[in-house]
Amino acid sequence: MASKNYDMDMCSGPLFRKILIFSLPIIAMNLLQLLFNAADMITVGRFSSREALAAVGATGSLINLLVSTFMGLSIGTAVVVAQDYGAGNVLDLKGSIHTSIAVSIICGLIVMVTGLAFCKPLLILMGTPEDILDLSLLYMRIYFLGVPATMVYNFGAAILRAVGDSRRPMYYLVTSGIVNVLFNLFFVIVLHMSVDGVAWATVISQFLSMVLIIICLARSNIMGVRFIPRQMRIDRDKLKRIVKIGLPAGLQSALFSISNVMIQSAVNSFGSIMVAASSAASNIEGFVGTTMNAYYNVAITVTGQNVGAKKYDRIDKIAKVSTVLVFATWIIMCSLILLFGKFLIALYRPDAEVIELGMIKLRILMFTYFTCGIMNVFPGLTRGMGYSVAPMICTLIGACLMRIVWLKTVFAWYPTVFVLFACYPVTWGLAGLGQVGIFLYARQRIRSTLPAP
Repeated sequence: MASKNYDMDMCSGPLFRKILIFSLPIIAMNLLQLLFNAADMITVGRFSSREALAAVGATGSLINLLVSTFMGLSIGTAVVVAQDYGAGNVLDLKGSIHTSIAVSIICGLIVMVTGLAFCKPLLILMGTPEDILDLSLLYMRIYFLGVPATMVYNFGAAILRAVGDSRRPMYYLVTSGIVNVLFNLFFVIVLHMSVDGVAWATVISQFLSMVLIIICLARSNIMGVRFIPRQMRIDRDKLKRIVKIGLPAGLQSALFSISNVMIQSAVNSFGSIMVAASSAASNIEGFVGTTMNAYYNVAITVTGQNVGAKKYDRIDKIAKVSTVLVFATWIIMCSLILLFGKFLIALYRPDAEVIELGMIKLRILMFTYFTCGIMNVFPGLTRGMGYSVAPMICTLIGACLMRIVWLKTVFAWYPTVFVLFACYPVTWGLAGLGQVGIFLYARQRIRSTLPAP
């Protein structure tokens, strides 16, 4: 069943080397994706205006809110496909893949229509500063035209990662990302466009990545993985499995995004300069976050394959390797960002005030980012075992609810920039402790299904 070129067997042999090798393309893919997003912001920040930079940055949390629920279903796809692949069930694997692609198309269209219909009232509700409202609205309306393509790409990438192929999704993202950057420069510098230029560049690159991933699946030589368009239909049993795992993951992301929208609203209250500074800092912080998020995706795939193969004794080893990688990433990457933070922010907008305000956020986040890594990685281990509701509830209480409480109490009493951003490490720590506890519970439950020796 294995393809000697791309897929990787995670159910036998030493784990650290395999997990690290499997992680690297996903890390590279995530970093490149963020780098290309940074190119959008740097292009408008350097060649358009500070307001254009703030406008693009102000839309991030709202876009994530509208996209994340449906995008979370790709987590369900990753788990179901990984388990079917680990169990060696070709018929189930075919059904999971064709159902997943059909679901991705439907979800993409729903999100596109919703985003186009509600982006303006939501931006107003967030208290987006008036001097950037029109630009933010223009960016979002164009951006959502490419959401169906993004949805199909992410589901397709989840399928490939689930069978151990983390390289080709990276190759396709590199290709589409280069196209994105080239069109950014052409639209903004040559044609003198603003946020509309970077938005159209993003849409073009999104459709290119979708075409590449579909061609890859259609030509796959991994047994059971080949995508045949005429066989695309929704299998009810597969849909139930995908939704059972993916919907709580999506709701978790959506709830997280709601709390981030509230934080963005608080950032907006400080004015467009603070919005620009926070946007630049968030983009830089994202390089660490997306690296650790790669370990989350790896944990889902590796745990899912081993659970499908009923090799439950390897779950603890997967957790240990994931934790080591989180702390190593925190020490190396956060140290570099703290060291070069001012230079990095200046790439987005070389204003002294923007740089100083951005560094406040970076210092708070970087010193405590290991808590975010733990909070993100352990739900991947738990979901790989088939438990998805409990991690969602933990995030709801430990992160989302506590952020709202923080904003309504501590920040309301002391409305400073430092107090606002301090809500991140506090809620990361609380949610992280809960996720570790849930993992230990799920591990015990799944081990209890083994026959007594």
